[in-house]
Amino acid sequence: MHIWVDADACPGVIKDILFRAAERAQVSMTLVANKLLRIPASKHVRSIQVPKGIDVADAEIIQRLAPGDLVVTADVPLAAEVIARGAHAINPRGELYTPDTIQERLALRDYLDQLRSSGVQTSGPPPFDHADRKRFADQLDRFLRAGPR
Repeated sequence: MHIWVDADACPGVIKDILFRAAERAQVSMTLVANKLLRIPASKHVRSIQVPKGIDVADAEIIQRLAPGDLVVTADVPLAAEVIARGAHAINPRGELYTPDTIQERLALRDYLDQLRSSGVQTSGPPPFDHADRKRFADQLDRFLRAGPR
């Protein structure tokens, strides 16, 4: 199993949790972003810088992904593609996307996009807080303890 991180929009505190988890579980992790990232010196953690552009990091993750891998992303379409390829996806707030929940998340995303394109002002997600960090850390820990799937 490999952990892939859609790192352009991943909060720093979540990256820190991931760095510690990769060391503790001795699992390989790659952060993919269109900017240079600082990562700890570790044989388990690396980064890939991709060119700027829409969905370039997503495409890189999908190209390298293997069934059973875990992808950390808040990008619902990317999560749907990950699940379709037999891998797993979790968002930085600790929600593990599943085949049962991803279609609902895509429908909600599309609905909100339609509202915004018609001029309706929608609120964004609530501010990222300590409870989000804890949910993510707990979900990641459960996932890693469960082992390969």
